[in-house]
Amino acid sequence: MTRSAAIARLLRQWQTGRMTRRELISRLTALGLSMSAITALLSACGGSSSSNQSNSASGTQSTEATAKPSPIARGIPDYVDKTKLAKELNFFNWSDYIEPGLLDEFERIFGVKVTQDTYDSNEDLLAKLQGGATGYDVIVPSDYTVSILIKLNMLEPLDYSVIKSISNIDPNNLKPYYDPENKYSVPYMWGTSGFGYNTEAIKQELSSWKDVFEPQPALQKKIVMLNDEREVIGAALMYLGYSINETSDEALAKAKSVLMQQKPAVLAYTSNNQTDLLVSGEALLSHLWTGNYIQAHNQKSTITYVIPKEGCTVWQDNLCVLKSAPHKYTAMVFIDFLNWPEVNGRNTNYIGYASPNKAAREQKLIDESMLNDPKVYPPQDVWQRLQWIKDIGEATQKFDRLWTEVKTA
Repeated sequence: MTRSAAIARLLRQWQTGRMTRRELISRLTALGLSMSAITALLSACGGSSSSNQSNSASGTQSTEATAKPSPIARGIPDYVDKTKLAKELNFFNWSDYIEPGLLDEFERIFGVKVTQDTYDSNEDLLAKLQGGATGYDVIVPSDYTVSILIKLNMLEPLDYSVIKSISNIDPNNLKPYYDPENKYSVPYMWGTSGFGYNTEAIKQELSSWKDVFEPQPALQKKIVMLNDEREVIGAALMYLGYSINETSDEALAKAKSVLMQQKPAVLAYTSNNQTDLLVSGEALLSHLWTGNYIQAHNQKSTITYVIPKEGCTVWQDNLCVLKSAPHKYTAMVFIDFLNWPEVNGRNTNYIGYASPNKAAREQKLIDESMLNDPKVYPPQDVWQRLQWIKDIGEATQKFDRLWTEVKTA
């Protein structure tokens, strides 16, 4: 993520009430902005850094802080039938998982207004869809969830006469185990699920899930875990030497014991604000995804990321169209748009995850610091200890019960 993207993210969190003004000023100062630049920036956003500060500092406004990305320099492609485009599209996505300006760009180019709702986990997505949530067009399920949705006959086959940008995707990210012909899914982003910690507060190097599940005294009530049953239980299973997809009663009982013993040290189970908690210092260690690490590191350079020696999850999120989608053709066009190299590059730089878009990488549209970071794009020897979460069928009920028991204890 670029510095300007990090600033844009902080401003958005403040404007949506997820951060106080004092916290915002502290974060912007940590990013190297002067007080006069911060004053001008907040003034431009409809506020000021304090009640007694003048807005006259706008003359020293930081160009980098307020610069907007260049508009996408394309119109509607010839292969898109304009007469089939709807006036609206409903996007169901993870929280903070697209550069907000891209939704405006899609509307500017195609004349389609995108409304976005969000969810916190794959289980949340599945529960809402199976509970009767309707009206959504495009969703962003992870690998194993695509398998489940295919079995439930909830996904629409994709139209590759429209999604021509599939050609930009790295072949290594195509034909995955959960959708071998990419009949129902196009890769969106991918990454790993390790943990991050503040090296300023924790001086010794951490390298194992043991550091998370047998925490040192300084970490009491300073640990954040993802609010995701497959990720958290999977991490405990890997710590114990099992596969992340192990379903035996014996293994799950041991995993529950590990999680119950860890719980007194846990500040929160959350998949929304773990970055904020790390940066603010409320948490010193957090179970997180690679994009969270990039976001946190760009705001606080002392935060580092660990792929534990026992291994961790590797995952790939995907763009899919629901069989019940009211605007199917427009949904296909939206997926095509998100995989244009210039769109993917801008999106990747904002959200901080690894991109499957080979064209965006080759055209140097993604920040070089991210591309060269082995924590984001792991080398081959690290890949050997990564595991995919897979559909475990009826055994999901065991995970549901275990997760409920841990969180309510």
